[in-house]
Amino acid sequence: MASCVVMGASIKCSFGAAPSSLMVLPVNMTTATFMPVATTMDYVPMLNILPFGVCNSLANPTVASATAAALGVLTPMPCIPVVVAPWTPGSTNTTLTKKPALTDSSQCMCMWGGAITISSPGQSVISVK
Repeated sequence: MASCVVMGASIKCSFGAAPSSLMVLPVNMTTATFMPVATTMDYVPMLNILPFGVCNSLANPTVASATAAALGVLTPMPCIPVVVAPWTPGSTNTTLTKKPALTDSSQCMCMWGGAITISSPGQSVISVK
């Protein structure tokens, strides 16, 4: 069984330098341990997924140009996540407003190549399938 993810869950990016927190608006009208529960559709950059410090991906144009300007020395630049697809996989049995609940085994991809995963679901009481 996987844990359902709530607002404040700790998330990380494989190219980010620091962890971040998942922000979940209370639009689903469902809470777990007094926090709004996330769905797979809570993937909007700068609203749900906040920056991860600096980005180390050469696929990121700002990192690539800064690295080129530094004569090939990798130069991390501020992270601005670019996520264009929902979290996958979500819960197979639990839905909130017809959207799968987000589980701690879900992940999504940043356009710059980073895999965004859930480090801590923000609660440990409620499990879903």
